[in-house]
Order: sequence, then C-alpha cells, then structure tokens
Amino acid sequence: MVFKRLLGSLGVGGPTVDTVLDPGAARPGAALTGRVHLKGGGADFDIEHIALELVARVEAEHAEGESEGTVAFERYTVGGGFRLAEGAEHTVPFSVPLPWETPVTELYGQDLGIVLGVRTELAVAGARDKGDLDRLTVGPLPVQEAVLEAFGQLGFGFRSADLEYGRIGGTGQQLPFYQEIELTPAPQYAHQVNEIELTFLAHPGGVEVVLEADKRGGLFTEGHDALARFTVGHQDVRDWAAEVDGWVRQLIDHRASYGTHASYGHHDGHHGGHHSGGPGVGTAVAAGAAGLAVGVVGGMVAAEVVDEIGDCFEGDEEDEGDEG
Repeated sequence: MVFKRLLGSLGVGGPTVDTVLDPGAARPGAALTGRVHLKGGGADFDIEHIALELVARVEAEHAEGESEGTVAFERYTVGGGFRLAEGAEHTVPFSVPLPWETPVTELYGQDLGIVLGVRTELAVAGARDKGDLDRLTVGPLPVQEAVLEAFGQLGFGFRSADLEYGRIGGTGQQLPFYQEIELTPAPQYAHQVNEIELTFLAHPGGVEVVLEADKRGGLFTEGHDALARFTVGHQDVRDWAAEVDGWVRQLIDHRASYGTHASYGHHDGHHGGHHSGGPGVGTAVAAGAAGLAVGVVGGMVAAEVVDEIGDCFEGDEEDEGDEG
C-alpha cells in the first residue's frame, strides 16, 4: 500500500506511513522482514513509537450462533524516539519473529482463504493511529507441507480452511485461536468418515498434529466425532503417506468413549463443527504433486478473499475508532 491514508487522529498535515513486507511467503517461527516508510507532514513531528500488530480474522461460536471478528495475536515495537522533519522521508527496517502457531495462508502458491494482516501503529505527540494494513502471506513449515502432501497422495481433497476462536485441551496451544483445515475423505475412507479436520500446533521442538474425524453413522447408529493427536519433529524423515494412513486408520478405529470432545477436553471454543455442503462449485486446481485440491473456499473464490483483506479489517478499525 503506497501511503494508504493520512493518520486520521493527527489531522490534515500529519505524516503518512507505508509498511512494505519483503516478497515471498513468511514461515511460522521464522523472521518477518520489511520496512516502514514514513513521510513527514506539514510540520515537524516527534515519532514516539512505531509498532506492528499481527491480526487475524477468526470465527467464534457462542449461544446466539457464530460470528467473525478480528484478533490481534502478536505485537512488536520496531522503532521510535526520533523527530520526523516537515516533508522528510524516513525508513525503518524490521525483522521480527512470527509465532510458531501462525496460521498457514497458502499451499503450493494457492490461497487457502485465511485472512491475516500486519497493522502498523504510529504514535506521535500522544496520539496513536493504525495507519497502514498489509496482507500477511504464510507458507507451511516443511513438515506441515509433508503431512499435507501425504493426505493428497492418499486421495484426500481440500474443502476449506478457517480460524476458530478457542483452545484445544491437552495441547501446548499458545494462541487464542487455532486453524482448521477441512479435508474431504479419500475414496477408501468415504464409507466411514464425512471429513477430516486437521490442526497444526507448531512449536520450536516440532509440531502437534490434531486430527478430528466426523464419522458416519450406520443404519442403527448415530455418527460421532473421533479425535487423535500426534507429534512430529521438524527434521523427521518418514514415509509420510504410510504414516498419515496409519493416523487416519487409528483415528477412525477409536471408540466413541475415547473420541468424544468431553473425554478429550478438546476446546473452549469450537472445533469439529459440521459445515453444510461439500466442496465449493468452481474451478479447483491441483496443489502441487500432492493433488490436494484448492479451489472455491467457503463460497468465495480464493482470489476474492485476497482482494477483500482491507474490507475484512476496515470495519473493525472503524469500530475501534468509535469506541475511542
């Protein structure tokens, strides 16, 4: 965004801010790098601090149903303590670590429909303004990609991905939300399960893989959810297709007494909700050699999700302004 807007709280003549992220997808646990460009306004200004916030669009389940909102999940101060002269330009480079649990927004270059952003806050003379918002693109860690590729090799397809507010019990989850990647079953499992929901919880030592199966009911039995958790290391070398196949079989074979939410203490929020409908109608593309299909996401083409990043967050910014 090129000097997206004047800082509203400073009025006409205030400085402008433009944050530029370095090209390419970031990775969970790795550095997010870029530059904050400032351009002076109609007078000298003392820049107290420049802060970056990582924000995500998440879903929350409550008594009235489901709603969406913005959650800030990390904050960094990257500069400040200098005077910006009238009309002057100043650049502040930054390198900050992404949380290990940062959601994956793309796979093999295809957008998954997850909305993340980097919001820049500039504090000048006691006034603060969130003056710039940029889309954040995050690719999978190697082991996450290996697991997803294995699902594709086994014949699973991509249905949708979202962020759910809440916590998964019994895990080391750090963020207040988690990512669900919903997969359509491979043909060999289609008679046993409606879908598989996959959550990655990465940390410095490896990745927790949480799988949930929406199991089909029989003629005289109701369907139910089964849950299982597995841990892998960042440097693990395995026959991933065989490994994932074993996970899925173990998951499906779990008895209800071991697989229900209550016995596992799964979450405080929502996980495993049953989403109506199947894969979106539209063109699907093969996500790399795995064949994990990424296409229409939740009724919205992935490219449209990218275009609407500003719309998703602008309403929340206005609400914050009204509250102030």
